[in-house]
Amino acid sequence: MNIARLAARLAVGATAAAVATTAVAAPAQAGAKQPGTRSLAAVLTADKSGFDRNARDFDVLTKAVLTVLQAKPDSPVKVLTDGTVALTAFVPNDYAFRELVRDITHARKLPGEKAAFDAVAGLGVDTVEDVLLYHVVPGATIDRRAALKADGAELSTALGATVEVDVRKCWYGKQVRLVDADTDDRDARVVRYDINKGNKQIAHAVDRVLRPIDLP
Repeated sequence: MNIARLAARLAVGATAAAVATTAVAAPAQAGAKQPGTRSLAAVLTADKSGFDRNARDFDVLTKAVLTVLQAKPDSPVKVLTDGTVALTAFVPNDYAFRELVRDITHARKLPGEKAAFDAVAGLGVDTVEDVLLYHVVPGATIDRRAALKADGAELSTALGATVEVDVRKCWYGKQVRLVDADTDDRDARVVRYDINKGNKQIAHAVDRVLRPIDLP
């Protein structure tokens, strides 16, 4: 698919997205220790390695967040820098972005991390911003335990559209998948839980980029 056409479709899809919502928050317990205020942005930017060969870290995501905030300092993405605001983010690892770019460009091989970022950035800042916001669930700190009990729940994202939690049994127990707006692509799976645990902002790594529209 042509990158410019994809950007146009994402813009239309984000504008038309309906706001629905049921947020699943981890239950508070009496006398429990108050959560910390380290932001997810602080966690992401702590890794100074830059683009590398580690498919499980978040170099492309980090660069995308910084690029949006540089171009639009007042973007809603800025919430990731404010650790006093509770939220849950489903953060695509570098493999997820490389897989996205291979899919939308119909390439035979996975691109490198820098090439993947360049392709994502080529969608335009507004589109990148929308995609990032689709991965953020504001107002709720959803830890692993809560997520595994949330089968069927619809989570309202910072973009306004929703993703559905799909909990499935597998050989090692239970697996959380996220059902996005793309009905044809494989759903993202949570591959790492509770990043920044103990703080108001928590994240779970996913192996696919969530798509706010149904791509052909």
